[in-house]
Amino acid sequence: MIIKGKAWKYGDNVNTDEIIPARYLNTSDSRELAKHCMEDLDLSFVKEVKEGDVVVALKNFGCGSSREHAPLALKASGISCIMAATFARIFYRNALNIGLLLIESPQASKDIDNKDLIEIDLNNHRISNLTKNKSYDILPVPEFMQKMIASGGLMSYVKSNIKSKINK
Repeated sequence: MIIKGKAWKYGDNVNTDEIIPARYLNTSDSRELAKHCMEDLDLSFVKEVKEGDVVVALKNFGCGSSREHAPLALKASGISCIMAATFARIFYRNALNIGLLLIESPQASKDIDNKDLIEIDLNNHRISNLTKNKSYDILPVPEFMQKMIASGGLMSYVKSNIKSKINK
């Protein structure tokens, strides 16, 4: 799996209320949430984000609420991956559950600037900053997690596994 997109760079402790303000949590419709994603932190995000783009942040991305609305809003906005130095644990799990790829890379997260073009090659465990011509090794994403993300999340992954076992 190769992901290529523009970086949306943020700092430390981006919380779930900044990702999707609480005043919009009266719905779990991901398309509706995407219309307001990051608006209290970055007004240009909703207007300019493109399918395949990557959010890059520093420490403790996704701290705050345990609701899935924040990763849902980011995924529905077109974000294909979030790279950070570290993640809040509940955000990490919620994002994987809905099929949103997360990568921890402190050095790449620090070096990448807003709007840099980056490529993430999961097969070769590399992040390339195509704007700055720099590369970083990453830990392999386990195969079952790649399959879960490719399936669209935990529920789809489990359903397809059960279906394949029934059809044997």
